[in-house]
Amino acid sequence: MRSFDFAPLYRASVGFDQIADMMDRVFANEAPQNSYPPYNIEKTDENAYRISIAVAGFSDADLSVEVKENALVVAARKADEDQERVYLHRGIATRAFERRFTLADHVRVTGATHADGMLHIDLVREMPEALKPRRIEIASGQAAEKDVVDAKAVN
Repeated sequence: MRSFDFAPLYRASVGFDQIADMMDRVFANEAPQNSYPPYNIEKTDENAYRISIAVAGFSDADLSVEVKENALVVAARKADEDQERVYLHRGIATRAFERRFTLADHVRVTGATHADGMLHIDLVREMPEALKPRRIEIASGQAAEKDVVDAKAVN
């Protein structure tokens, strides 16, 4: 197991303790991950992303896309309608799966489309006004004293 020292991060920043916790979870789970189904994650714009998952053989009714507690959960369950068929070779995997993606704060799923055996999930990062950079005016020492004097004069 790997061990990382996050002390330099804590000395120079505030509020990034969640990143350290996430790194601990990732490295604690070093077991090989299931690679089915294959997927891509792409950045389509400065604040937009798309997850594309190969879901050949699944219909819209077989697929489920949910957001739970900052996690995107994509699952598929195929109905057992192939019991009557006899396959000589079955190369198209339609086994059930569940794939989880951890979403960062302020990332929202905007939609999902299923076409040509691909499930596309669009995401966008929306920064609240409170978190956007803003300029803070610096008052001079005289202006601060003037405000105090005005407050005493009013009372």
